Amino acid sequence: MNANAKRLSGDWRVSANCQHKDPNSLFVRGRKQHEVKSICAGCPVLTECLSHALDNRIEFGVWGGLTERQRRALLKTRPDVTNWTEYLQATPTIDAAAADTTVRPARRLRAA
Repeated sequence: MNANAKRLSGDWRVSANCQHKDPNSLFVRGRKQHEVKSICAGCPVLTECLSHALDNRIEFGVWGGLTERQRRALLKTRPDVTNWTEYLQATPTIDAAAADTTVRPARRLRAA
């Protein structure tokens, strides 16, 4: 099964820009997280990654182009969202003002 087929079958990680990076380099603290975010630029599975982190309340590392602090702020500003995958499918951009960033998903998620 090629990478595109795996992504479409639900294994989005195989298409991530960070798939061959040392995991320790992705789970850094503080200001270094902003350096790691550059890996996410143009990632074809940015939306899947972000929704996975938000749905599962992953606390550490950079996921979907957002730092730990930015994800916490987004969760705090949208406590009504119970399914981030569905929310991101319906929302073209997320204005995370408290997180000082705007997330523009690279593409729409496909319905499962």
